[in-house]
Amino acid sequence: MTVSLRAVAGWLRSAVGPMRLWLAPQRIRDQGETPDYRFSLANERTFLAWLRTSLALIGGGFAVAQFLSGLHEIVRVALAALLVGGGATCAVRAVNHWVRCELAIRRGEDLPPSRFPAVLAIGVGLLAVAMMLVTIAGPTGG
Repeated sequence: MTVSLRAVAGWLRSAVGPMRLWLAPQRIRDQGETPDYRFSLANERTFLAWLRTSLALIGGGFAVAQFLSGLHEIVRVALAALLVGGGATCAVRAVNHWVRCELAIRRGEDLPPSRFPAVLAIGVGLLAVAMMLVTIAGPTGG
């Protein structure tokens, strides 16, 4: 599989473009028209729900690291790192999706599709199964 430099540059532009707006929401107001505030507030509530999910994953990671001392250290650290990493990814994805949706709302466009909810659900499900299997196997040292 070959990837052209032009394709990579296009992907980077599309990824970095919204990132410039993360810390400059006033620049979003320059785009399109002012929407009905209910839509912007709903978008913000969705963003905050993603942040709560992120905090829950990060908290779960710290709980695994701190309280599952009966697990083998490598397993415990790996599970904790996956949870904390998933939480960090969820937080970054939340702000990116908020900006993309806000821009679409202001421009009167369709909301951008996202595979992230499905990826997150599958990842959390697989991690839950892994943790269940590790718990059933019992303590393996510390």
